[in-house]
Amino acid sequence: MTHHTPSILVINGPNLNLLGTREPAVYGTATLDDVVRLAEESAQAAGCTTTAMQSNHEGELIDAIHAARGTADGIVINAGAFTHTSIALRDALAAVGLPVVEVHISNVHRREDFRAHSYISGVADAVIVGAGIDGYRLAVDHLARRLTGHRTSEA
Repeated sequence: MTHHTPSILVINGPNLNLLGTREPAVYGTATLDDVVRLAEESAQAAGCTTTAMQSNHEGELIDAIHAARGTADGIVINAGAFTHTSIALRDALAAVGLPVVEVHISNVHRREDFRAHSYISGVADAVIVGAGIDGYRLAVDHLARRLTGHRTSEA
C-alpha cells in the first residue's frame, strides 16, 4: 500500500506580492518569499507538502482553487481584498469541498469597517487573523493536524 503525503495549496491574493514593502507598519517587513518558505517548513515538519501561488487576478485564483480539487488535500488562503468582495472565490472554495483555513496578516477587525466582513469565513474551517506571517504557520499546522491526525508543533 502506498503512503499518500498530504498536500496543502497556499494561495495569496492581490497585493501580497508587495509584502515587505507595502505598508510595513501594517503588514511587517517579511516578503512573500518568506511567507512561502515558512509555510513549506511548517508543512515539512508535519509530513506534508505545499504548493504556493499568488495572483492579483480573481479568475486566476478561482482557477487555482478548481485545480486543487485533484492535486491538494487542503487550502490555506489569504485572499487579500477579495476576501471582502468576492462571492466567486467563496463559491469556488465551497465547490471543491477541501478543508480551508483563511489567513490575514493584520487584524482586519482593527481596520476599516469594510474589512470586518469576509465572504471566505463562511466556508473556512478556521480563520487566523492578526498573527502576522506566523498565521501561515498556524494555518498549515491546523490543516496538517486535520489531514494527518497528529499534532505538529510543541504547543
